[in-house]
Amino acid sequence: MDFGTSEPMLQALRASVAAAQTVQLTGMPEARLSLAQSTVHLAMAPKSNAVITGIDEAMADVRAGAVGEVPAYLRYGRYAGAEKLGNAVGDRYPHAAPDGVLEQQYPPDALVGKDYYRPTQRVGERALRELLAKLRRTLRSG
Repeated sequence: MDFGTSEPMLQALRASVAAAQTVQLTGMPEARLSLAQSTVHLAMAPKSNAVITGIDEAMADVRAGAVGEVPAYLRYGRYAGAEKLGNAVGDRYPHAAPDGVLEQQYPPDALVGKDYYRPTQRVGERALRELLAKLRRTLRSG
């Protein structure tokens, strides 16, 4: 199963960071070409507010106290008495899984199934939408 990345979003981030570094390292007026190229790249990139909408929804839940507790097996467990509390007991290491992803609950019980980030069908997010659906199926296949 391929859990790749969203290349258009990474390209836009790389262009922005490169332009900022160019300004910092070479200054103006030399950096104006890098700034112009980055500006054109970002202006032409697909647009979506799915990320900020998700962040706003998550922050609203936090403010409303609708967060729940971190599952015990994900809590820190390197201290005396942690095992007695159930902390870090039963945690599975996704890095050792063939795809780097395995079925395991990460959010608190109160948030299971709540999806804050919902990519659109637009070009820049279509691949992310498909990838996220695969990830969610794997994580929730219990």
